[in-house]
Amino acid sequence: MLFLGTYEYSMDERGRVPIPPRFRDAFLTGIILTQGAPDPCIRAYPVGGFEEQATLYTKDPITKRSGRMLRRSFFSGAYPAELDRQGRVLIPPPLRRFANLASQVIVIGIGEGMEIWDGVRLEEARAREEADLERTMESE
Repeated sequence: MLFLGTYEYSMDERGRVPIPPRFRDAFLTGIILTQGAPDPCIRAYPVGGFEEQATLYTKDPITKRSGRMLRRSFFSGAYPAELDRQGRVLIPPPLRRFANLASQVIVIGIGEGMEIWDGVRLEEARAREEADLERTMESE
C-alpha cells in the first residue's frame, strides 16, 4: 500500500491524532512512530514498513561511526503504538516535543508511511526544499 495525500486534523489534549480512514487497515497489527530526523516531524509506519526502513538504517555495521549514528537516530526515537477504536494514535510526549505539535496537525503520505507535522513547520520545510526539488527534478 502506498500512503498518499494531505490531511488536516486536530490533536486532542491527550495527544491523540486521527489516522486517515483509508489507511487504518494497514495499522491493524500496530504502528511504529519515530522521529523524522533530520526533519522536525513524526514518521508513522506499519510494523512491516518500519522493519523495511530498519534494514536501511542497519546497513552500515555498528563498528562504524555512521552505523552507530544512524541506529541511535532511528531506533532511540521510535515508539510502538496502536490505533484506538476511533482510529487515533497517541503520540508520546517526547515525539510531540520533537515535532513541536500543538493542536492542529497535518498528516501527509510519504509512500511507505506517513509524516505528522505542525502546519507552520511543514510550510517552512516545503519552502526551503522548493529550489532543491526543482534542481533535482531537472538534473534527471
